[in-house]
Amino acid sequence: MKKLANLLRAHGQHVVVTREPGGTPTAEKIRQILLDSRSSGLDAYAELALMFAARAQHIHEVIRPALAANRIVLCDRFTDSSEAYQGGGRKLGGKPILELHKILCGNLQPDLTILMDSDVSASLERARRRNERKSNRESDENRFEKENRAFFSRVHNAYLAIAARERQRVSVVNARGTVQETHTKIADMVRSKLKLELKTR
Repeated sequence: MKKLANLLRAHGQHVVVTREPGGTPTAEKIRQILLDSRSSGLDAYAELALMFAARAQHIHEVIRPALAANRIVLCDRFTDSSEAYQGGGRKLGGKPILELHKILCGNLQPDLTILMDSDVSASLERARRRNERKSNRESDENRFEKENRAFFSRVHNAYLAIAARERQRVSVVNARGTVQETHTKIADMVRSKLKLELKTR
């Protein structure tokens, strides 16, 4: 996402880069609860409610103001992730997620969602290594990474089901190549969507 933001800015675009859960001071506090491995006893519905609490604040405070100012918003995860993780991984199903999205998010949808598809085991190992580097004694972001392979297989399958259902919005990128190869594919998708000339090299 950082490479994409830099590319867009180099071509004169005004870009806001943000993430979920998080993106605002309040939502970042909720993120700490959601991702800290010490929150292991969190109920699946409580987890879902916290995700949407953070998202509603994020939309109110960051996303809608940026869109109103004609900025391009690049967001690392959005409601699709809730449908995949809580709907698929936690087996809550998609219906409650889509209903909450309609009520709490005003049914706001991205113009383009890029699903970076990779091997489940490789992606999980990469995330675990990344989080271990970031972890400190007071907090970590390893709660989801402690789940088993079956959980992540359900998440992966849910993402693919969303992509199949939302073909107009979701573009799947094979992310098994190098960083540059994946970046080039993403840049091509964004160029096509925004009708821009983006030179990646």
